[in-house]
Amino acid sequence: MFILMVVIFVLGYVAIAMEHTIKVDKAASALLIGVLTWTVFVFGTGDILGVDTSLSVNGIIDQGGEIMKSLRHFLFENPSDIPAETPGILNHYVTHELRHHLIEISEILFFLLGAMTIVELVDAHEGFSVVTNKITTKNKVKLIWILSVIAFFFSAALDNLTTAIVMAALIKKLIGDIKDQWIFGGIIVIAANAGGAWSPIGDVTTIMLWINGQVTAANIIQAVIVPSIICLLVPLIILTFTMKGNINPPEEIGKGENHSTSNFEKNLVFGLGVACLLFVPIFKTITHLPPFMGILLGLGFLWLITELLHKNKTREAKVSHTVVGVIRRIDVPSVLFFLGILAAVGSLQSAGHLGLLASYLEESIGNIYVVNIIIGVLSSIVDNVPLVAAAQGMYEIAPTGPYMVDGTFWEFLAYCAGTGGSCLVIGSAAGVAIMGILRIDFFWYMKKITFLAFIGYISGAIYYILVN
Repeated sequence: MFILMVVIFVLGYVAIAMEHTIKVDKAASALLIGVLTWTVFVFGTGDILGVDTSLSVNGIIDQGGEIMKSLRHFLFENPSDIPAETPGILNHYVTHELRHHLIEISEILFFLLGAMTIVELVDAHEGFSVVTNKITTKNKVKLIWILSVIAFFFSAALDNLTTAIVMAALIKKLIGDIKDQWIFGGIIVIAANAGGAWSPIGDVTTIMLWINGQVTAANIIQAVIVPSIICLLVPLIILTFTMKGNINPPEEIGKGENHSTSNFEKNLVFGLGVACLLFVPIFKTITHLPPFMGILLGLGFLWLITELLHKNKTREAKVSHTVVGVIRRIDVPSVLFFLGILAAVGSLQSAGHLGLLASYLEESIGNIYVVNIIIGVLSSIVDNVPLVAAAQGMYEIAPTGPYMVDGTFWEFLAYCAGTGGSCLVIGSAAGVAIMGILRIDFFWYMKKITFLAFIGYISGAIYYILVN
């Protein structure tokens, strides 16, 4: 059963990668592996956790081990309504783990829905023309530098997921050719992940290290910003010498049916939309509530403003410019893809696969730099959050050495886990968002972007190793 979970995950991953070949939407494959891995887990809990189900509950706990420590903690947290028999307690434990992961997944999904709705609302008011009208260059090289630099610093102020959503909307407004959109989208993934890695609020893994006390905000910026810049600069320099020509702007479609907005409405909704996005990290810092609460607060505020702004217009004009209308344009399959893939990864974490992988890396390799580089590459296949969580669980904060607060292990982990996911399009939240919005093909990304992302990732890693 333990191996069967891995087999299901790998087969599902292949189906996601071959989406265009087998003509099955990646969301369907992700949902299947998300449910099937948990189903196998619940039917084979005793075998997967290495538990003798003939023992009593107390006997199981006395066996010890990390899983049993987690089970003991679960029992003390939930003393009521626990079945006394062994199979019942194990099934109850799996359900508890599923709900635990669902909380984290739901936070990401609600954040994604809120951010995508705000972006669509700005787009419905033609708000992005405030930016696109100021970008006059048609030269591909100049444009990709401009957008990448914007994404890099925008990601540090917000986070890589929000940045990817906003930049994907800009790309669709600036570029008409689908393959050019994909090239720009791929580089934006690299830029957004690199920008998020050095900021304590830019990437979920850096946030984890910051909140848990392994790194401090000022130090992580100082230590990781230069490797992150190199991670982006190397692919951009390569493209500067290989990319040629000008972009073709998209054709204007449906102008007459879109109930065009006034300049005041464009500027107001664009300004408020950007303000709502920028307010999220401020809200989190002040309230310590999860980011999705901040994005939903911003959405609610913008919803209210647009309702009041269009209250005297015809029903058709009002619907097309308020949340009620634009929410229909949200890419729901991408949201469901997130749900499925994160649920599948969560099952591997709870069943012990990822912890086993982390232990294997430590025992077989040992070198902290090599371990972190491998974790970064693996984060392009498996979500970086459980990998970083596994590393946090394996290593205690030490008073001195590489594992102390702001030690080289934690700094390098922030860089590698934050930027390594760019190597595959489904290796990061930014990549999944861009893939869904621009419909990027998995194998096309591997052919055109993976090398650029990897060479940038390794270049930044080498710089960090040399200076430390």
